[in-house]
Amino acid sequence: MTLEMFNLEGTRALVTGSSQGIGFALARGLAAAGAQVVLNGRDTTKLAAAASELSETGASIRELSFDATDHEGVRSAVDNFEDNVGPIDILINNAGMQHRTELQDFPADAFEHLLQTNVASVFHVGQAVARHMIERKSGKIINIASVQSALARPGIAPYTATKGAVTNLTKGMATDWAKYGLNCNAIAPGYFDTPLNAALVADPEFSAWLEKRTPAGRWGNVEELVGAAIFLASPASSFVNGHTLYVDGGITVSL
Repeated sequence: MTLEMFNLEGTRALVTGSSQGIGFALARGLAAAGAQVVLNGRDTTKLAAAASELSETGASIRELSFDATDHEGVRSAVDNFEDNVGPIDILINNAGMQHRTELQDFPADAFEHLLQTNVASVFHVGQAVARHMIERKSGKIINIASVQSALARPGIAPYTATKGAVTNLTKGMATDWAKYGLNCNAIAPGYFDTPLNAALVADPEFSAWLEKRTPAGRWGNVEELVGAAIFLASPASSFVNGHTLYVDGGITVSL
């Protein structure tokens, strides 16, 4: 009975930005827990390659390509999928980007791009999917925040601002939508070895600093985010709402 609380059989999960990195790992994990997974991304070639790789494991995979920053495009894609394929029971808003420049030199266009990719996409996709979840009186929305929701580092001030916004938007989603049976939460990853962090992983000085700064003493592996996602996507989290779950090796609790 206890393990059944984490069973995702019979559910369908849309994961944005899931052709690589954290999104791909979460998609693979949800599929292993029994969900049919809908992969999303803008690059259809990368998306097809990711779908092929997961399908070879026996997972039930679909593809839904759209630009998460395009409000009307998102709405059209989600509505069409719901009408012609079926309900989206779980949404993971994972699409995101990074740009590293000291704040006094940060380009305005890069700042706007960060806002659209990291914050507006959560609103666009969250709203489009939630409209259908509200009609069904059930649904799980998981937004991908960051340790930068709570901390800051030099050179990424706008990124930090966007991830703080994701955490607060998650609280707002829960406040507005919990009454309709939706659970809206966030996962805040620490420093993980992903394509987004490739430059940092390759920097021995940064890796040495990170290992010393993090109580766990190492980079995270993307597979270590899967348990948190399954928990928040499953019936086990039925009374968890508006929460940000830090998966960070302890970096946010230690000086």
